[in-house]
Amino acid sequence: MKTFIATALICILLIACQQPHKKSTNTPPVAVDTAAEKLPPAQPELPRLTYSFIKKKVWQSMKDSFPGAAHLDILTAINRTDSAHIRNLDSILVPSDYSLPLTAYLPFPTEAGFLSDVHKIIVFSIPAQAFAAYENGKLVWTGQTNSGRKTKPTPPRLYFTNWKARQTISTVSDEWKLKWNFNIHNTWGIGFHEYGLPGYPASHSCMRLQEKDAKFLYYWADQWILKGNQLLACGTPVVVYGTYPFSQPRPWFRLADDPSALTISAGLLKNQVAPYIPEIIKRQQQRDSVITGI
Repeated sequence: MKTFIATALICILLIACQQPHKKSTNTPPVAVDTAAEKLPPAQPELPRLTYSFIKKKVWQSMKDSFPGAAHLDILTAINRTDSAHIRNLDSILVPSDYSLPLTAYLPFPTEAGFLSDVHKIIVFSIPAQAFAAYENGKLVWTGQTNSGRKTKPTPPRLYFTNWKARQTISTVSDEWKLKWNFNIHNTWGIGFHEYGLPGYPASHSCMRLQEKDAKFLYYWADQWILKGNQLLACGTPVVVYGTYPFSQPRPWFRLADDPSALTISAGLLKNQVAPYIPEIIKRQQQRDSVITGI
């Protein structure tokens, strides 16, 4: 009898194990987030600025609708020209937004940490036809330039500002008056100064500037220090780098397809300037010593 009861109990247990287990009514339901499934795929962020070409007649018909003259400063900067020569362009490169500071339309970075130990420096990019002035790595001024023409290109290298004059007469032609002129190579006769900007390299090796830019650099940069004919200290370092693609369309035309085509990052700027930093610091220390001893 005991054997029968034991066998029956075993059968009951086997049947119970084979039955599907019911979920506890106390188990909270699993939340399903359907909101993520409904979100559209992430879109790439569009650039703040875009550029396009318009015909000169179109711009002339709308230019009086702009308040003030800030838009003209922006257009001349983008097209690497001045207010007189922009009228000669058949097509004008225009931005999608005129409300940003001028630095947004020119290629140089506003911060260059690797220059933090350099009191002052001016950098000219020949490919971008633009310049920037930095104080201890902070951008203080920038603008467009037109450098040396194909037959007289501006040699890329490290220079220092030498002497300056509010107006000089060019050694090439007596008819050329160079205002706010700052010499950077005394024997080659190279400098930067105010002169017409046609929108492409056109000078005899000098860097042409708008009057407001030439005037700023004239007062901001330092002259050399002489004692008789002896050079005691150099002026402000000036780095000119790169070459201009004379056989190709003007580099800033690429902005219509790629708004960042000419952007000079801090890293790119460092690659161009870093080889000169030891010499710049050496000359700077020498100048500081001379000034302290005067």
